[in-house]
Amino acid sequence: MSGDPSIQRDIAERDRLDTARLGAWLAEHVPGFAGPLDYAKFAGGQSNPTYRLDTPARRYVLRRKPLGELLPSAHQVEREYRVIAALHPTGFPVPRPYALCEDAAVIGSAFYVMEMVEGRTIWDGAMPELAPAARRAHYHAMIDTLADLHNLDAERIGLGDYGRPGNYFERQVARWTKQYRGAETETLPEMERLIEWLPRTVPPQTRTAIVHGDYRVDNMRFAPGEAPRVAAVLDWELSTLGDPVADLTYYLMSWVTEPEGRSGVMGLTGDATGIPTLEEMLARYAARTGRDEPVTIDWYFAFNLFRLASIVQGIRKRVLVGTAANARAQETAARLPMLVSAAWHFAGRAGA
Repeated sequence: MSGDPSIQRDIAERDRLDTARLGAWLAEHVPGFAGPLDYAKFAGGQSNPTYRLDTPARRYVLRRKPLGELLPSAHQVEREYRVIAALHPTGFPVPRPYALCEDAAVIGSAFYVMEMVEGRTIWDGAMPELAPAARRAHYHAMIDTLADLHNLDAERIGLGDYGRPGNYFERQVARWTKQYRGAETETLPEMERLIEWLPRTVPPQTRTAIVHGDYRVDNMRFAPGEAPRVAAVLDWELSTLGDPVADLTYYLMSWVTEPEGRSGVMGLTGDATGIPTLEEMLARYAARTGRDEPVTIDWYFAFNLFRLASIVQGIRKRVLVGTAANARAQETAARLPMLVSAAWHFAGRAGA
């Protein structure tokens, strides 16, 4: 891990941890914890700063709320911890949760600590290091894991109240409109049209499930070696109870996204690469979940890009006020006009 490109070497003063105070808290709340404690910051985690904690015997991961003024309902590490703690005993691949701290006096904001899952992060959906058969197996593992999440009974594992009742997309459109307005820095005409069109055209909801909210290739750890197994699904900040089609279509956005060294695989599917087509992924998901209703995919793509634009607007606002948690936040914020334009493109295909 010493050469891990995801580790940030130079940590800004505001992101540093008080290891004495944190170490004392860990010794009291995490069974088996023993210092001395060292740490490094992950370069990812635009929203909630994330750290690797190193001790002589074990590594942990800490996720905290960012410092400064926060938008309402954003950065809820307490919800992340709750969903991981509920999922872990079921065998679903998430890190083992160790402890939640809601006392900001320890490191300046609420945080939680979980297991450091050893394995591989695949940053590029093209998976250039893998052979075609291995790529296909990894893609099958990802869609199967998503189906398994949606097949879980939220009530049975204590998450029956993890989201509000009613149409998930109605709530989501309202929520992300509010988040966007709270961070708005300029008027974007296509965003205004989306805000008017989306709530008028929400599809009916036929199922409710635990939804991850940001399910994509770089938000999971794969088993060590080349085993096509998801060892852990990470970053549950946007999770809730809702329409599982939200997760499915957000994940499938990669199939209409240009290969950019991240999740996009548009034009890369087929036997030569081993990457399944969008239609194959839909069919495999339907078979594993028993879902055979048609998916009006263009509306969902428009919504997912609208939601992503709202998230990026929040990052843009934090860049402008100087509280962005990630060194690449400025680069991410610059993608806002492209995301809004793409959202409106799919809205047009859906009849807007």
